[in-house]
Amino acid sequence: MKPPHTAPRTARRNGALTRVTRDARPFLRARTGTVLRLAGWSLLEFVQTFLGGFGVARALDHGFLAGRPLTGLLWLAVAAVAVLPAQLATRGVFGRLADLVEPLRDGLVRRAVSRALSGALAHPAGTTARSLSQVTHQSEIARDGWAGLVLTLRSFVFTVAGAVAGLLSLEPRLLLIVLPPLILGAALFLATLLPMAARQRDYLTADEAYAAHAGKAAADLRDIAAAGAADRTVAESRDLAEDQVRTARSLARWSGVRVVALAVCGRFPPLLLLLGAPWLLRNGLTPGALVGALTYLTQALAPAVQALMTMLSTVGGRLLVVLDRFTDAPPPPAGDKTGAKADDPRPLPGGRAPVAELRAVTFAYGPAAHPVLDRLCLSVAPGEHLAVVGPSGSGKSTLAAVLAGVEAPTGGAVLWHGRPVRGADATSVRVLLPQHAYVFTGSLRDNLRYLRPDASDRSIAAMIDALGLDPLLSRLGSLDAALEPDRLSQGERQLVALGRAYLAARPLTILDEATSRLDPAAETRAERAFAALPGALVVVAHRLSSARRADRILVMDGPRTRCGTSTELLRTSALYRDLAGLWEPDEEPRRKNCEPDEEPGRDNGEPDEEPGRKSGEPDSRLRGSGVISTPPPSPV
Repeated sequence: MKPPHTAPRTARRNGALTRVTRDARPFLRARTGTVLRLAGWSLLEFVQTFLGGFGVARALDHGFLAGRPLTGLLWLAVAAVAVLPAQLATRGVFGRLADLVEPLRDGLVRRAVSRALSGALAHPAGTTARSLSQVTHQSEIARDGWAGLVLTLRSFVFTVAGAVAGLLSLEPRLLLIVLPPLILGAALFLATLLPMAARQRDYLTADEAYAAHAGKAAADLRDIAAAGAADRTVAESRDLAEDQVRTARSLARWSGVRVVALAVCGRFPPLLLLLGAPWLLRNGLTPGALVGALTYLTQALAPAVQALMTMLSTVGGRLLVVLDRFTDAPPPPAGDKTGAKADDPRPLPGGRAPVAELRAVTFAYGPAAHPVLDRLCLSVAPGEHLAVVGPSGSGKSTLAAVLAGVEAPTGGAVLWHGRPVRGADATSVRVLLPQHAYVFTGSLRDNLRYLRPDASDRSIAAMIDALGLDPLLSRLGSLDAALEPDRLSQGERQLVALGRAYLAARPLTILDEATSRLDPAAETRAERAFAALPGALVVVAHRLSSARRADRILVMDGPRTRCGTSTELLRTSALYRDLAGLWEPDEEPRRKNCEPDEEPGRDNGEPDEEPGRKSGEPDSRLRGSGVISTPPPSPV
């Protein structure tokens, strides 16, 4: 059975080197100084290689063979002493190497994290562990592989240059024998680079596919047995294993070609030199020059070529595959199709366009699950203060997540400023604060400026005064004082997060019980401060006093909703009357909502009260929800 997606994989691997090279050029261009300093230290290795063979040749021709052993010993000493500066240069080489390697890893990690965040915003349900692997495992592979490749390539270039310069100084005709096998072997080796990288990618892909299938099958053994899908699972495992074996064999075949290239480069030049030695000696080559040439070949050229080819064969292909995975462009968000025209924003009364809008939005947590939101229509105008209330489990946090673009609806459309929600717009349109505030170790100033790094001290001071952060600031001592999350109360954490959102001042602020740990006075102060901002405010309220401060209130009871002012809802919504502590039954008139009068999926004649509930008895939907925590007062 042929593996799926063969054509796309072929197209991707054919362009892998092009994509990596395109990204590598600006990276290296920005570090030209580092490369030049690395080359400067490597010149000592050039000198060592040159003097190694040249000193041996001079020691024989002008020393031992000429009857002057002291001269021969001096030349050998020169060749030996040349090793010391090259060893001392190692420190300088590794110092410059860090300046070239660490920025690569940092850049790859930033790219992976940025892609993960943008992908999570665009497709929350499609988040995978790929980015985690890139940040931890693959970035380290790239870092180590790049460091090894730079060291080996640097050594190869300056060693070969020193050996070629030495051969030219001894006898230029030596190059006629030495260079042809080197060029042939190098050409054969370079011809295997792209196919080896492609086979390496195929092998890694097949290995990942088999591992993913095995892990999923191991986790679902009970379901596989219950559904009678054992034969199908075994067949899929066999196909994936055969695909892995096929790619491994193909990789091994190309590895064999590479072994031949290594033999041509490393073994043929000394052999040809020995075979051509009689002809060279008859034509004026000195014995010392012959031994010096053999020294260059066996001690410098052959080890350098073999080291480079081994590095490229073992690390180069894997490095190319890993870097290519980092260069892959993330998939565009679902609503970001080029050329797609957004719907025109629906004007609200007064000619204002809504900041956020839900158009017949449906949301369910599974294909067969009951919808939490059922074709809900909602518009939030600029400067409006909307409160969302309802018992626990009624979908308030789900609504906040859908409105913020964190969860994608299963039906309908979510619009910001009249355009479909896009992950790229999230940080500029809205800020969402959950109940559990995020505070990191650092200064108070850094925490407050997290969403707006350019916030001035004047803006921070105004925010502290508006939200009432003075007690916290006084306790810490200053804005630059160290802030440790474990030493803050839950309410203080929420105040820090609220201050961060206040400074950001986005067009849409959503507080999902973000003031639940504050006392009523602090909560009132915070909500009034946000309501005074020009943007829209949506508050998932846990106290009814919070809802009464809003311009409109959305009452949620699962997919059934009602929207209006507090006065209107006291007349039209039995659930809101229950939340307000008024258990006196009342005949419900036709509801006034931000939705159409006919509520989808529900008969409007259905009463809100639970069947059989007596007058003055609280709705059983509220029991255990935390909304009713004391005995009901006397009916008003």
